[in-house]
Amino acid sequence: MSHYAVIAPALYSHFQALQALAGVLLDRGHRVTFVHQQEARTLVHDARIGFEPVGLHTHPAGSLGRSHRLAAHPTGLSIRRLIADMAATTDMLCRELPDALERLGVDGIIADQMEAAGGLVAEAMALPFVSVACALPINREPALPLPVMPFRYATDERARRMYATSEAIYDRLMRPHARVIAHHANSFGLRHRTGLHECLSPLAQISQTPATLDFPRHGLPANFHAVGPLRRAKGDTEKRRDAWPIDPGRPFVFASLGTLQGHRYGLFKTIARACRRLDVQLAIAHCGGLPPARAEALKAHGATFVTDFADQRATLRQAQAVITHGGLNTVVDAIATSTPMLVMPIAFDQPGVAARLVWHGLGQRVSRRSGSIRLARELETLLTDDACRRRLDDAAIPLRQADGAERAADIVELALGPVPMKVAS
Repeated sequence: MSHYAVIAPALYSHFQALQALAGVLLDRGHRVTFVHQQEARTLVHDARIGFEPVGLHTHPAGSLGRSHRLAAHPTGLSIRRLIADMAATTDMLCRELPDALERLGVDGIIADQMEAAGGLVAEAMALPFVSVACALPINREPALPLPVMPFRYATDERARRMYATSEAIYDRLMRPHARVIAHHANSFGLRHRTGLHECLSPLAQISQTPATLDFPRHGLPANFHAVGPLRRAKGDTEKRRDAWPIDPGRPFVFASLGTLQGHRYGLFKTIARACRRLDVQLAIAHCGGLPPARAEALKAHGATFVTDFADQRATLRQAQAVITHGGLNTVVDAIATSTPMLVMPIAFDQPGVAARLVWHGLGQRVSRRSGSIRLARELETLLTDDACRRRLDDAAIPLRQADGAERAADIVELALGPVPMKVAS
């Protein structure tokens, strides 16, 4: 059997999705090793998965926490610092991965789209690799806005100019990262490139984003596969159990802002007050971002249940709506469970996810700066929107039928097998 290395950003949501894929590959007899800075080991929860630390001198203890703090407050100067941090990580991985992968004796690489080092080093070492989009796919098309942009879909000339201008601004902001990509592409003897979208696999590209969520695409490569959520299958008993002891006579709403934004007490407080205005039951999952006293205080503002982590799919199956930051993992789970979404995007691809949801009529977007009165009004509209739920029911059908992690593992085995081959959809 084969030994695969996983190269991805040290972010909880990315590691969770890729661990689901790794779990299926392990079940099939393969070996899987995540390679990153030492502190990223804490993000690997399956004891069967190997971990190889790199960057011991350039990324010592405390550096991952600093990166996560920058990602949790992505405004102003923090954005530039975050980009510089991304560039430093890609630089470290490009320098240290070749020796690490040689030591491990890997047969192929599973590379997250958001870490250029995976593709660059794989090409340099003539190792087959697949690319995985744990967030919105970064594959570019001239008639589409970048995933990090909040623009709605349009095909007129004005929209195209707006997309092109915003892309140029994004590329200018990302220059520190682009210089690192260009430097290592040159040092490895590869063709010139400067962007993440230029470091994708020629063999297979796997995406969690279903076609029922993305904008219309016309330029995806033949080796692109939208497999749906990367999750481990659960038994029927676990699927049927309820997560919360709710009153069936009153609406139930779930709120989560993900692992990076779970510290936003003020935003959770606004959500709780909005739900209290509507006499709605509310479960908040702060993902460990709040101290116990603040978590408990949210109950005085209207929250019914407050926890660090929740069984997300079980909770969504009970909920009549979810209030979310627009992280892709939460969104695809909500589509799979036909749960209408009120999205309050904060950063990264969340504005792009929100724009796609609204375009498909699968939820509504509201500013995270909205007060409780505005939020209550938007939530009340969503709770009574039968047309939205019907559209979600239609969009959920292919997700319920697709086993994303199993399908992704099939693609990995075919693309990275003893005789690597291009996998067309």
